Amino acid sequence: MAESDHQEIYEEFRSLVNMTPSELEKWLETEDSRSVGQKSDDGAESVGHHSGRTIIEIKHTKKADLTDRQWAHMQKVVGYIKRHSEQKPKGDVTETNWRFSLMNWGHDPLKD
Repeated sequence: MAESDHQEIYEEFRSLVNMTPSELEKWLETEDSRSVGQKSDDGAESVGHHSGRTIIEIKHTKKADLTDRQWAHMQKVVGYIKRHSEQKPKGDVTETNWRFSLMNWGHDPLKD
């Protein structure tokens, strides 16, 4: 990945992931967080829930120390948030699976 690609991914990630590591950690402990999303192959944890834990790790890593795996995950997070945000349901989204899924990926749409 070129440095210019890294910069674009970094800026989009920082813009779209609007939850702090502590907010995300607290959220991932809730039943609502664990109840949504596509389960992984082993069925133990949803893909989004696992992503949230990876996002916390990324947010605690200096930009210069990010690994290729972390850069790839940041790109995946940006794509997911953009796609899922386009599927916003009508009405109050406060207690919806749509919002809960986005929060697992580090984006609280109510903070926009």
